[in-house]
Amino acid sequence: MSREQRGPNEKLGAVLALAGISNAGLARRVNDLGAQRGLTLRYDKTSVARWVSKGMVPQGAAPHLIAAAIGQKLGRPVPLHEIGLADADPAPEVGLAFPRDVGQAVRSATELYRLDLAGRRAGSGGIWQSLAGSFAVSAYATPASRWLITPADSSVAREVNSAEASGAPLKVGHSDVRKLREAAEDARRWDSKYGGGDWRSSMVPECLRVEAAPLLLGAYSDEVGRALFGASAELTRLAGWIAFDTGQQEAAQRYYIQALRLARAAADVPLGGYVLASMSLQATYRGFGDEGVDLAQAALERNRGLATARTMSFFRLVEARAHARAGDAQAAGAALKAAESWLERARDGDHDPTWLGFYSYDRFAADAAECYRDLKAPRQVRRFTEQALSQPTEEFVRSHGLRLVVSAVAELESGNLDAACAQGVRAVEVAGRISSARTTEYVKDLLHRLEPYGDEPRVVELRERARPLLMTPA
Repeated sequence: MSREQRGPNEKLGAVLALAGISNAGLARRVNDLGAQRGLTLRYDKTSVARWVSKGMVPQGAAPHLIAAAIGQKLGRPVPLHEIGLADADPAPEVGLAFPRDVGQAVRSATELYRLDLAGRRAGSGGIWQSLAGSFAVSAYATPASRWLITPADSSVAREVNSAEASGAPLKVGHSDVRKLREAAEDARRWDSKYGGGDWRSSMVPECLRVEAAPLLLGAYSDEVGRALFGASAELTRLAGWIAFDTGQQEAAQRYYIQALRLARAAADVPLGGYVLASMSLQATYRGFGDEGVDLAQAALERNRGLATARTMSFFRLVEARAHARAGDAQAAGAALKAAESWLERARDGDHDPTWLGFYSYDRFAADAAECYRDLKAPRQVRRFTEQALSQPTEEFVRSHGLRLVVSAVAELESGNLDAACAQGVRAVEVAGRISSARTTEYVKDLLHRLEPYGDEPRVVELRERARPLLMTPA
């Protein structure tokens, strides 16, 4: 339903023509994006005609869904003013900016932290429901290029005047920073064991709003400020990773961009590379292999001679994942070889960052298996998956579930239906113990691959075992 009628919306008509989207096509895209966020929309070509010819403005999240639908077709973000809907209900494009100025960077990050909670209070889905489907990989171009050009700010010391000091500590110390780092460590552990949807993991945005934001708005020396920005960057990246794991791609993108900006303020180049690697994995997961390569290589470029061998190995592994998704077997193989070589150089005495504690040879083997899955090389998938599954699973439950699904796909592609279903049953059992939309998507992909064998008793059994998982909201 539309609420306001003006003159014809020529801007919307022009952009639709540019994107090559018909009225019926736009209505279908908007309805589909709404369905992804639990909205039941019934727009049709007549609705779109009213938006264009009579200037009617649809209610609720629809203007933002229209912008997202057109943006997906154009391959870039589309602001509301470009389609003549700037006066619709506001849902700011918060978190997408990568400010040059440190003060503006603080405001950009803390605005994101506050808006997330406001969205939660507003109702189901909150601000992220309004921004449904607005992920655009092109939004990473400016942050990555600015980080490459200037990976550290000259000074981050901050003073607070009496008007600003209300509600914020006048002086931030190292003990405050330690609390943030401890919170990040706890959240990483819960996320790995129980998935991003576990309530203990999902408290990270609340921690950013209640703990990190007041500190960032406080007063600190350059030394303390660097540490504070680093700890805040870790938590913000983790919030992005949790959003990614629970299927909130648009939220993850905004957290990642702010995490990268905070890492620049911290003058922590390896951490900035880690954020870029997270962006790369998201782009690759969304099907943007070439952009994933660019982001992984940006992480590598600035870290040559700075990061530890284990860190460089992880960055090369992420690059291999992107090459494989892009279908470049030769480049993927070269990146995997380099990643393994870097990992062999790693020593226990290296000063690896704490956030890299998850990375060992079994993680390398697991991602190598996914590379070869994308390259349709089941023999290699089986070899690396066997190595990945040979390690204990208590700490990294979600990773174990993902590896089981990859193993099942490899068995299926090798013609071993029994083994594929057996691994699938194990994967479903693991997936049922965690809260991870990404793991559920892996299971759905396996079931889709098994559709040609739908009448086989083993497949029927697997599908029945997976039914409760697939019916649970992500």
